[in-house]
Parts: sequence; structure tokens; C-alpha cells
Amino acid sequence: MASSGFIFPSPNLLRAAWLLLFCVLLFLPDLIFANQAQLIRHYNFDITLQKLTRLCQTKSIVTVNGQFPGPRIIAREGDRLVIKVTNHVQNNITIHWHGVRQMRSGWADGPAYITQCPIQSGQSYIYNFTVSGQRGTLWWHAHTSWLRATLHGPIIILPKKHAPYPQPFKEETLIFGEWWKADTEAVINQAMKTGSAPNLSDAYTINGLPGPLYNCSSTDTFKLNVEPGQTYLLRLINAALNNELFFSIANHTLSVVETDAVYIKPFKTNVVLITPGQTMNVLLKTNPNPPNATFLIAARPYASGPATFDNTTTAGFLHYKTPNPNNLNNNKKLPLLKPSLPNFNDTAFSMNFNQKIRSLANSKFPAKVPKTVDKHLFFTVGLGIIQCSKNQKCQGPNNTRVAASINNVSFVQPNTALLQAHFFNKSQGVYTTDFPTNPPFKFNYTGAPPNNIVVKTGTKVMILPYNTSVEVVLQDTSIIGAESHPLHLHGFNFFVVGQGFGNFDSKKDPLKFNVVDPAERNTVGVPSGGWVALRFLADNPGVWFMHCHLEVHTSWGLKMAWIVQDGKAHHQKLPPPPSDLPKC
Repeated sequence: MASSGFIFPSPNLLRAAWLLLFCVLLFLPDLIFANQAQLIRHYNFDITLQKLTRLCQTKSIVTVNGQFPGPRIIAREGDRLVIKVTNHVQNNITIHWHGVRQMRSGWADGPAYITQCPIQSGQSYIYNFTVSGQRGTLWWHAHTSWLRATLHGPIIILPKKHAPYPQPFKEETLIFGEWWKADTEAVINQAMKTGSAPNLSDAYTINGLPGPLYNCSSTDTFKLNVEPGQTYLLRLINAALNNELFFSIANHTLSVVETDAVYIKPFKTNVVLITPGQTMNVLLKTNPNPPNATFLIAARPYASGPATFDNTTTAGFLHYKTPNPNNLNNNKKLPLLKPSLPNFNDTAFSMNFNQKIRSLANSKFPAKVPKTVDKHLFFTVGLGIIQCSKNQKCQGPNNTRVAASINNVSFVQPNTALLQAHFFNKSQGVYTTDFPTNPPFKFNYTGAPPNNIVVKTGTKVMILPYNTSVEVVLQDTSIIGAESHPLHLHGFNFFVVGQGFGNFDSKKDPLKFNVVDPAERNTVGVPSGGWVALRFLADNPGVWFMHCHLEVHTSWGLKMAWIVQDGKAHHQKLPPPPSDLPKC
């Protein structure tokens, strides 16, 4: 009988084949994920001191690679970033990649004592993560104490190759910041010691430059040189520590096209409002026949609270390049045109501006808003008081100081990173899982404050099972004073499905929620004397920080953490920490 040429495989070979197939299926999501990473981009961040003179005064500041603002990171959607941070200063350091989703890479997120212990002097840590599903402008900054005052820089995420992308004539990054003549660490340390409000900044800056409206700063001025009839992309980043900012360019209209690395329905405006932590891409179309003038670029604070604030203005100049270098007008002092900015407390403008931001919500860029909600949460955010220790001499009544809280809990920073404690099941003595889903008692949140305004303290977290759809209403309170609070959520984008003034009405207000094309963001301003409703899907296992991006409020405790548990599948679980994760 003739042979068919087929040899039946042995049982051992069959088992090996089945094992190989099982492994391929098990790790297929990771293989696909790795295949999407078109490029690995390496950066070295050396944390060093650098002397810098501003406002006629020289001081040493903490920098990355001696630069202020710090170096920009450029990546393409799908790229993997490997960033080695080496600490050459005495301060403890961490770096947060603000707005990056960090899917299953929470060890690289960066907030001190939340996802990692700080990088100590003389030590290094490699942040290793992939940028996926995002394009536009984000930023990086220190996430230890007030060091982000000088430790910050842009993250520019280009779309995937061959993706349609309208190319502007040129682009420019504008980072808004705050400058203190004093050392910022001394400023906040003194405030925490005495219980007083920290000293105000001495100037605002554009790309580290205060501008001509401050003493000794006429040469420390940002300049934007443009050509007539062209389109410029301006990448705006608010790195200021404690102030939201209005921004405008005299006699020019801006088209807002992207917020927090998410494309939006474009809209035109003369004034932009940007809160600390937020990023925004705007298009500037220059005049084809500009007048012979210099145009002032200006940013000044939106301050809705009762406290004093740095009520100054940072400014720069927009110059048109003249086609003829021999033009006699070049030798003349051109008239200066100034923009009109809202009043510092124009809360109505704030609400109107934010309501214009809408997701594209099309087939290519869908708005994946959770339509059903598994977990409804109601969080009050605001100020209160806390009792100081007997060793302190605080300036409040009966030895108290101002504190900030969410649901009356002022967060106490642990001595061990929460993510390590969670991953290794060693939470005892580090955190508790009883963060309240509602405030401890109801009151007229935006009316007369209650008699007892003392807040509780603790390191409390909220547990979310994997893939839980969450709705959280953030309600401002008028305790001590109503105020806008820019809340930032790590590890996720959320959808802003509703916002309003006064107290949230759980029966009427949800009927008006926008679940079609709401803004998708990572940082949102809770309206002064109002509320905002957010939805997100807890699809990223790990420990994720949520806090006010006004640094003084974070220092006072307006922060909390979520623990998102592992899912069942391999690609739904948090991998072990890297071997060089810093130790406490």
C-alpha cells in the first residue's frame, strides 16, 4: 500500500503545539501593542541646579538639563518613551507625564508616594511607557512639593504616520508659569509650618520670561515673529502653580482645535481661559494686510476665590515681518495695540468658555461616553480648617490653619507609595479603603457655611473593580469662600457631561447631561460656587491620583486616590514594578 506522505504527530509534539497556540492567544494583545510602538525614543533628564536672573534678582533653580522651561519631548502616537531621570540635586524628585494615559504602566506615572517613592539625590529611575490613542499637546512636570515651578516642559505627540494632519505654516509652544524671587520650597515650607497662606508669586511668565510690564524685564520678553496671511499653531500649556489664566493677542482671533490632547469641534474666540494643568492647541491666522503696529500678547489671572492673588500681567510681543528690510517704518517706534481681557473674577466668561468645548464625536474620533453608570459618586471640594499640633503656632483661631478636602477628608501623604502597597498586598498602616462616596452630612454647599468647618484627615482610597463605569459630581463649597478648583485625574481621560452654578440637583440636572459630544479632558475647573459632572471607564488597573492643580490646595490636602483592580485577562492586569523603582 502506497504511503500518503502524512506522518501523524507524536503526543509530545501536539502538546507543544497546543502550548505555543495558548501562549500566542494569551499574549496576543501585548504582541499587537508592541507592534504598534513604531519607535522607541530615548531621553536623558539630568536634574541640576542652574542660576537664573529674573526681576533683577538671581537665584538657583532646579532644572532638567539646565533648561528653563525644560526640554520638549516629541513622540508620535504609538511610540514608546524611555526617559532616564538622574537626580543631581539634594531635593527628592519625581516626574509626572501629565495627561498620558499610562495604560498598564502606572509605575511610570510619577506622583510622589502615590505610584513611586521619590528619586533621591544621586539616584536614577527610568520612566518607560507607550503613548497610545492620544495626539496633540501634553506636558511633563515635577510631582514633588512645589518643584514643578521650574521643573516642567512640553510633550508634543504627533499623529501616526500617514494620518491626515493639517500642517500649519509654523508652530510655537507657549508655557505659562509663575515666578517667585524667593525659593519656592522655602515659600511652601514656611506656609505649612506657620499655617499661613504662602507668599504670592512675583510675576507670571511666558516661556520663563516675565515681559515688559515688570521691572527689569524689558529684555526678558517673549516675542512671536509672524508673516502676513499665514496659519500658526500655538501650543498652550498652563504650568502656573496657583492661578488660572486668561490669554489673548491684541486684534487677533484664535481658533481652539484641541484640548488636553483631544481634538474638539473648532470654535473662535478672542480670549482663552486655561487652568493649571490644562493644555490647548489654537490656530492663529495672521492678517494678510497688517497695520504697522506691534501687538501685545498678554495673560493675567482668573481668580474666583476670596484670597489675595498675584494680580499682575505677563506680556510678550507679536511682530509682523516686513517684506522690505529697507522699509523706513522699521526705524520708527510702532504703536502698541493691547488686548482686552475679562475682569479677574469673570466667572460667567469661565462657564461660557468651557461650555464651548465639545468632542468631535465622529466615526474617526468617537466620544466613548459611558451611557450607563455602575457607580454614582458625589464629592464636595473646598476649604476648611484643621487643628495644628501643640508644637506649631498656627495663625488661625485656636491654633488652626486652612486645610482643603474632598468629602471633608484632607489627604495625608503616606511614607510608602500606594501603588507598591497595593500591588504587594501591604496596605495595613499605609491606607484605608473607606473613602466616602458622599459628604458626611448635607448642607447648603454654596450658601451659608455650617457651624463646624473642621475637616478630617486620613490616607483613604476608593476601590473600583476593573471596567466600572463611574460618574462623579464635583461640588464646590463656599466654606471660607467659593472658588474654582482645577481637578486633575491621573491615568484617565473623563467626559464632562454637565456643569452648572449652585447646588447640584440629582433629579433635575442629570436630565440635561450631554452624553453625545461632551468635552474629553484630564483636568477640569470645578466652577466657583457650582458643580461639574464627570464620567469615565475604570479600564486601567493601578493606583491613580486625583487632586486640585492649584498647588497650594494640593499642599493643604485637596487630593485623593483611586485603586482600579486587575481584570481577569492578562492584558487587564498591572505588570510587576521595574527593577529600578526607587525605594523609600
